[in-house]
Amino acid sequence: MKQFVIRIACCLSIILIVVASGCITPPKENATTSKTGSNTGGNPLNPGTTATPPYVTEVSPFVTITPTSGYRTVPPTPAQQDNYCRIYQMTNTFAYNKTAVAFNLQYPPMYINYTVIPSNVTYYTSYTSKITGEGDKIILIDKYSPISWFEVTVRSKVTPDKIYLQDGFGKARGYNEYLNRTLKIVNRDDMQIEFYGNNITATASVWVKPEGNFNDTTQFNRTTDCAYFVANPRDSLGALTATATPTPTWTQA
Repeated sequence: MKQFVIRIACCLSIILIVVASGCITPPKENATTSKTGSNTGGNPLNPGTTATPPYVTEVSPFVTITPTSGYRTVPPTPAQQDNYCRIYQMTNTFAYNKTAVAFNLQYPPMYINYTVIPSNVTYYTSYTSKITGEGDKIILIDKYSPISWFEVTVRSKVTPDKIYLQDGFGKARGYNEYLNRTLKIVNRDDMQIEFYGNNITATASVWVKPEGNFNDTTQFNRTTDCAYFVANPRDSLGALTATATPTPTWTQA
């Protein structure tokens, strides 16, 4: 009897404790969180919206403006040029004759530009065709004369053995066959410039910077006597049009 009373008292105590603590209703499966809530649905990969901490301030996000073009136009860099004035010019038909001038070059560089008109030679030569039945062939050859050449030499006037430059036209002298060339001298000296050739007509001119080489630059007409030279002039290999000669043709032997 005494044990039964004790069991009844324990059950009543448990019921009183439950009533005093209140009844907790479990959350619904699709409950919506408030602005200060934590997760939606309890998914760790979707933490949901969190409350803004008191030590930061909400602001509007920065809007990135997409440029209309991803390319920027860069103006081309102009070629480096300097003003030079012509101090000498000649046109001569050479037959082992030579022309020379001197100039005290104090402010290099000096440019020498020339154009040549070599003589042409025309002759026939024969060969055996490799095509069956064609036999021997004769071809008319038209080319620059092997004895046409032109040479420019720049040496020290005080020490003639000191040659700063020697170049020109013609295989007879070991040179190329550029019809137009611009030669550059970068040394400072009292220069002697020589033009030499054979079986050829040449026009040559010498150009220097007026400033630094002349005390009075007003003696030059900047319109007719001076020009701008590109920093790296190119040579020009001309076609075979020096003199009027027949066009190469093929004839049967």
